[in-house]
Amino acid sequence: MAGTDAKRIINGTFGSIYLDGKWLSNFTHCQIKDEYNWGEVKLPDDRRTKHKLLGVSGSGTIQGYKVTSELQKAVAENPTRTFEIISKLEDPEAYGKERIRIPQVKFTSNPLVDYTTGEIVEEQWDFVFDGDPEFIDSIEV
Repeated sequence: MAGTDAKRIINGTFGSIYLDGKWLSNFTHCQIKDEYNWGEVKLPDDRRTKHKLLGVSGSGTIQGYKVTSELQKAVAENPTRTFEIISKLEDPEAYGKERIRIPQVKFTSNPLVDYTTGEIVEEQWDFVFDGDPEFIDSIEV
């Protein structure tokens, strides 16, 4: 019986994040998701509750080591500015690479200062997005 080839499982080490086309080489974590808002529908002569998609909300987080103040400054100067994020996963042993473009990104906060003496400084950026995600490249067998 054939199963999953373990070497084809994607290693997050080969993930990268681009913000407005610039590689964020110091960022080590990316999570982007769409959440679906389902409404309940009750139909006559049917005990089973049905569901209808009412809306979609996009959000995410990028996280990594603090190296510069560029993003903090850009968001502080214009909190309503929108950005574009491209997430790329390109493990050389995988079946291919995945790139997903997220347009109209708006950061929900600006982590101006967060450090502890004797520790590496990391920063986390939470965001929402209004545009539809675009699969530039997708992994398929």
